[in-house]
Amino acid sequence: MARGSTSQAAPSRASTPAGDEGDEIYFESIDELQQHGINVQDILKLKAAAINTVSGVTMTTRRQMLKIKGMSEAKVEKIKEAASKMLGSSFATGLEIQEKRKRVLTISTGSKNVDTILGGGIMSQSITEGI
Repeated sequence: MARGSTSQAAPSRASTPAGDEGDEIYFESIDELQQHGINVQDILKLKAAAINTVSGVTMTTRRQMLKIKGMSEAKVEKIKEAASKMLGSSFATGLEIQEKRKRVLTISTGSKNVDTILGGGIMSQSITEGI
């Protein structure tokens, strides 16, 4: 599943840097674990336990996975390692986050007063809420 885009980009987004493919959100099917040495039977057990994505494996605790019938500590560890390798590290340095924040744009609401309250407008790559 990828982040959608509209066919008509707003003029304020025209300066968004190209090449942000790494920022796309998607979910890899748990079936992909087979290519990393995980047995089909173990994948079927995970599916039966409603774990259907690689992200689901990383978010499920070892204790919960051990409750699945037929899962040993060694199997759980192997599955967790394979999932971690597939997803990579989500760790980012402060400098990387700072560089990413430089790409945030503000989009005018059309009202100077509202833009002032919001710190320049509605920020891209963020959630704007009102109380």
